[in-house]
Order: sequence, then C-alpha cells, then structure tokens
Amino acid sequence: MTTKTKTWSSAPLPFQGQKRNFASAYREVLKLYPDCATIVDLFGGSGLLARISKDERPDAHVVFNDFDNFAERVRHIHDTNRLLQEFRKVVADLKRHSLIPKEKKDAIISIIEKETGFVDYVSISSSLLFSMKYETSLEALKKQTFYNNVRLNDYSLADGYLDGIEVVKGDYKEIFEKYKKEKNVLWLVDPPYLSTDCSTYNNLYWKLGDYLDVLRVLQGTNYVYFTSNKSSIVELCEWLGDGRVTANPFVNSNRIIVKENMNYNTSYDDIMIYKRKEAK
Repeated sequence: MTTKTKTWSSAPLPFQGQKRNFASAYREVLKLYPDCATIVDLFGGSGLLARISKDERPDAHVVFNDFDNFAERVRHIHDTNRLLQEFRKVVADLKRHSLIPKEKKDAIISIIEKETGFVDYVSISSSLLFSMKYETSLEALKKQTFYNNVRLNDYSLADGYLDGIEVVKGDYKEIFEKYKKEKNVLWLVDPPYLSTDCSTYNNLYWKLGDYLDVLRVLQGTNYVYFTSNKSSIVELCEWLGDGRVTANPFVNSNRIIVKENMNYNTSYDDIMIYKRKEAK
C-alpha cells in the first residue's frame, strides 16, 4: 500500500508574511516554468514556497535560503508543544482571548525561564500576545500584555517538511551569485516588505536602498516576486531614474493580488508578480 505524501498549503508554524494565501495561485504560476531546473527561494522565510516548488516539481533542484532559522524551529516543535501544554494548565480557568492576569503571566514566564533548550519565541508569541504580534526574545516578551490565545492543540511535528530541499543560509546576494550561472533558474523573491512590520526577521533594519537593490535580481531572469501596496512608489521612481536599473523589470509581467487582513480595521494588498523570460 502506497503512503500518500502530505501536501503543504501553509507553513507548519507561525511566520510573519508566509505565503499561504498564494499557495494555489503559485502552483498554477509554477506551471509556466516547465524548463526551470533550479528553483531558488532567496528569502526563504517559512520555506513554504520551497516546499510547494519541490512538491510540484520533484525533478527540480530546490534551494531554500533559511536566513530566519525556520528549519531549527521545525526541528524543535516537540519542545514548543511541551511548553504549550504547560501554558494550558496555567490558563485553564480563563476565557479564551481574555487578558491573562499578572500572577498567571508570571507563572508562564517562569515556565519559559526554566526551559534549558531551544525556545521558539515566535510560536509562543502567537499563543500569548494580541493577534499578529510576535516577539523573538524573553526580555521583549516580558514587556507585553498577555492574552489567553494559547493554542488548544499541539503543532504537527511536520515530518518531511524540508525533505528533498537544499537548505542554505546566507545573504541573498551571495546566494544569487552562487546560482546565477546555472541554466534555467527560477528565482523566488520575497523580501521583507517596505513600510511593513519586519520584527520577526533576522534583518531587522531593512532600508529603502536594500529593498530597491533586490530589483537587480529581476533583470533578465525568470522570477516570482512579492511586494505590497505599501511600497513607496515615489522613492522607487527616483531610484530607477538614477540609472541603477536600465529598464522597468515589470514590463510584460503578470500579477495576482490577495487582500490580507491584519486585524478588524487594518488590511493591505499582497501582490505576486511573475514573468517568464522569452526563449532565445
């Protein structure tokens, strides 16, 4: 009897900016690049795009730049589940989504402090903080107000999530230089969004120049690029006018727009842009 392989449409753990709402659309877009032998996710994030790429194109060499240590978080899901089990005991008598009083917050902090191994603060944050708010250290977590959003069930252990994928870690420019000479490369380009909270990324200070430099990757390549309507168009045009890019890389490209809701009164447009380089 053949065991069915799990298909991933979302990351197994919380990650700010994971592309689960683009999962179906990306699968369709990927069909436009049947000749791509290598698929490189330059800003790997949660690894979801890399996972989908390998599932849809098992013949391709898929590279995941794990700059934010998501693979380590996946390896320690059992530790995260153990902490969550302890949290549930502390908040058992509280209403869901209610404020966690100080004595119970102190008890939760004590549980975390006693943990001697790896602590996944992003996943823990999603169970203790207001929706869509994450911290990456104990000291930062202590400063926040806690709410009883503790996950009711353990996370799946995500066995095989990164199987068949080459996991690397480095600056995206170094990764680009390493693979740009290979034939038929498809670049997945999902940098931290300008004017969007990037507090859970390792590169906390993403300057405008850094954001714009990424456009060099798009020149003359096969790419799938992600941005949002919060990008600064005026500054972008001024930068392009400085001659760093000789032509608009988005000419003749296509785009898919998904509305993202941050909370009940805040939303933004998430945008996927794709283009297939014409064969010579």
